[in-house]
Amino acid sequence: MNRLLLAAYPKTYRSRRGEELLACLAEAYPGRSWPPPREVVALARAGVQTRARAVVEDTTRPWWLDGFHLTALVLAALALVPYLQDVWHWALHIDPGRHAIAFDFSGWYPWAQGPETRTRLLPYGLLPLICLIALLRGRPWIALPAAAAMIYAGATFNSSTLFGGEGKAGLGYYGLGTPITAHDLVLSGMLCIVCAALAACRPGRLRCRSYCWLVPVVLAMFVAGSLHVISVSPTFQRGLFALELTALIAAWVATTATGDYRWLIPVAAFTFVRTQAIIAEPNGFMRSLPDMVVLLLLVAPLPILAITAQRQRSQALFE
Repeated sequence: MNRLLLAAYPKTYRSRRGEELLACLAEAYPGRSWPPPREVVALARAGVQTRARAVVEDTTRPWWLDGFHLTALVLAALALVPYLQDVWHWALHIDPGRHAIAFDFSGWYPWAQGPETRTRLLPYGLLPLICLIALLRGRPWIALPAAAAMIYAGATFNSSTLFGGEGKAGLGYYGLGTPITAHDLVLSGMLCIVCAALAACRPGRLRCRSYCWLVPVVLAMFVAGSLHVISVSPTFQRGLFALELTALIAAWVATTATGDYRWLIPVAAFTFVRTQAIIAEPNGFMRSLPDMVVLLLLVAPLPILAITAQRQRSQALFE
């Protein structure tokens, strides 16, 4: 199990010092397959810092381009999360029955049709999934048509039979804040704009990540599909809140280690999308936390990261 902790470190670090780290853990905690929680947190933090320094030291691409790429990945993941169960059921021919997300269901996709609902051809969640995979592989020209189709699906959700009204007329939920439906075009519109900006760059300038980054996505689909965890359930909301909080802490750790601004860009986009949803639907809170707490948790990371980056740069100049 100790080898799982090495995943937090870059590949070059694992190949150079991975065995040494494992030997130190085995010597410090003999007979244990997993170190104490405090040691796990320390190793994970060190891994994030090492990855962040390696990213900043790579000068083959400007920092803002990396920030835009991270922004597109964050937005695609946000758009996909409420439809994890839907895509999993569609891919494996599973009839979710009464567990279908926010729509009546009968039969199997692509000819699923319930009482007073239209048949749809494809699940809406395929579009952000295509975006996410293409962006992970550094191919924004593939993600761009999928993002544009998300805008089309959201704008025509009452009339289009390609995706129908099922699964996207209901609530999508993004952790804290307010529910966001697919016909709210701010998220899909921003994703499309960022993908267009990335596609305008020269091929090969974007970072190409391994398919291993899709393992957590597949695992999340398995959990959501097997346990029928839908996007409006308290379990889903708490789990996504924990995931978002972990991602924000990782961004703070990376900024603290490097003083770089690239992690500020996806956090700013995240804050804008979520705050806009609250302004557009002020009565749409899920009430999982008090309203002011939600707003504070949404807005606070942005100035914290900016101040952290500026402080680290100032200290580097004095040194």
